[in-house]
Amino acid sequence: MTETTSAATPAPGGIFIGAGPNGASPQRLDLKRANRHGLIAGATGTGKTVTVQGLIEGLSKAGVPCFVADVKGDLSGLAMAGSPTAKTHAAFAARAAEIGDGAWIYADTPVQFWDLLGEQGHPIRTTVSEMGPLLLSRLMDLNEVQEGVLTIAFHVADKEGLLLLDLDDLQAMLVDCAGRADELSTTYGNISKQSVGTIQRALLQLRSQGGEHFFGEPALDMDDFIGTDERGRGIVNVLAADKLMASPKLYATFLLWLMSELFEHLPEVGDPDKPVLCFFFDEAHLLFDAAPKALLEKIEQVVRLIRSKGVGIYFITQNPIDIPDTVAGQLGNRVQHALRAFTPRDQAAVRAAATTFRANPGVDVETAITELKVGEALVSLLLPDGSPSPVERTLIAPPGSRVGPVTQVERGVLIQTDPIGTKYDTLVDRVSAEEILSGKAQEAAAAAAEATAKSTADKAAAAQAKADAVAARVAEKQRVAEQREADRQAKLQAQQDAAAARAAANSPWNRVATSAARSASSAIGRQVANEVSKAVFGSSRGAAGGIVGGLVRGVLGGLFKGR
Repeated sequence: MTETTSAATPAPGGIFIGAGPNGASPQRLDLKRANRHGLIAGATGTGKTVTVQGLIEGLSKAGVPCFVADVKGDLSGLAMAGSPTAKTHAAFAARAAEIGDGAWIYADTPVQFWDLLGEQGHPIRTTVSEMGPLLLSRLMDLNEVQEGVLTIAFHVADKEGLLLLDLDDLQAMLVDCAGRADELSTTYGNISKQSVGTIQRALLQLRSQGGEHFFGEPALDMDDFIGTDERGRGIVNVLAADKLMASPKLYATFLLWLMSELFEHLPEVGDPDKPVLCFFFDEAHLLFDAAPKALLEKIEQVVRLIRSKGVGIYFITQNPIDIPDTVAGQLGNRVQHALRAFTPRDQAAVRAAATTFRANPGVDVETAITELKVGEALVSLLLPDGSPSPVERTLIAPPGSRVGPVTQVERGVLIQTDPIGTKYDTLVDRVSAEEILSGKAQEAAAAAAEATAKSTADKAAAAQAKADAVAARVAEKQRVAEQREADRQAKLQAQQDAAAARAAANSPWNRVATSAARSASSAIGRQVANEVSKAVFGSSRGAAGGIVGGLVRGVLGGLFKGR
């Protein structure tokens, strides 16, 4: 084996990326520095996918598991060895000879297929609780107020022991919080029905994008992403993302969740001899488009700290300026394919990319970026001492696996025979918030129905009592009216009787009879008085007798006259 071939062959601690003509300036990714992250950029059709495929093959041979999102479906070909009958064979053989890669052969790579929709691989699921309110808010495009309401729902669920596993659980929790808005607002802040309604509409949109397939159990066990086959090769986890790209926010949020879960799950290992896992994020600009500040800070934190967990993250994008400076500064390994400088933004990208490389007197980076051929790139990798190597114009080594997708039959066989088996294929729906809250609602409805029935009976009794009272008041009013009428009639009769009596008393015959009676009484009185006088005083006619007799007659006469 010649010196150039030896240089091109992956050596312990290094992954061969490519070299110049005749094997000059071979570029190897140092495994001890592979967890320092990287960037693979370039315009469409410049060879990024082939570069990623070759890099993953080298990592797998070195025993490093990988994860890659397969946006176009081409990377599924990693599972099958390339073929001398393929149309790319002549170009690949020529490239291997040009860079002196005498060890280049066709070979497959151990692959596990995954799919959020469960169609082209094992389903990947997580629970709503594990996703958390921050990423869900990003996924549903909520504003700060709505994110606050969502956070309250998560907090209440956690406090009351309600599991949020799927979107049905979250929907039920939101309905419960809206119903208890007055109670919860005094403790956690305002919960408006408008905000809850907006979140519910966002959930409906998320369901329409296939998001409901992502939430549930069994949740993904991160250990299933990190393994080797019987030959010690790292298993490559390929996520079918061709359909997922129709929902770019779901795609970006899922991959950010996955990075976050790896960060939480893996222990601190510092700088191992080789990475625990390498994570390839295609169409990386989707992660940062319109991302709020809080999310950008979380991304930066994960990228900065996950290195110590032994995970290397490689962003794949068309334009290097798609990556924020705070994140780009963490990317030590860089492969830059050709850029087109047709627009002011493209020209700015070229200048920005040129400034990120360690200068090499023999390479005019800004000019070279626009001149690179397909399968050629500017490469700068971290050296063993941690410093970036001077940028080199490099011909990328050809992959050993198939360039292009596997067939559906091949995919089906690979899914059925991989180590995961049927672990994730059947959805598990255990008792969680939706079932518990539904049970409470049914109990409340039954209690309300019972209370309503009792209340109805009480209302009927009260209505009868009211009717009886009204009837009694009417009867009493009638009695009083009748009594008043009777009294009036009696009074009228008395008045009529009195009037009749007065009329009778004033009649002519009555006056004659009265006068006669008076005359008779006067005569009798005088006669009695004379008789009494005679009896008392005798018949004397003296003065005294005359006076006394006159007095007696006067008294008796007055008595009779008064009669």
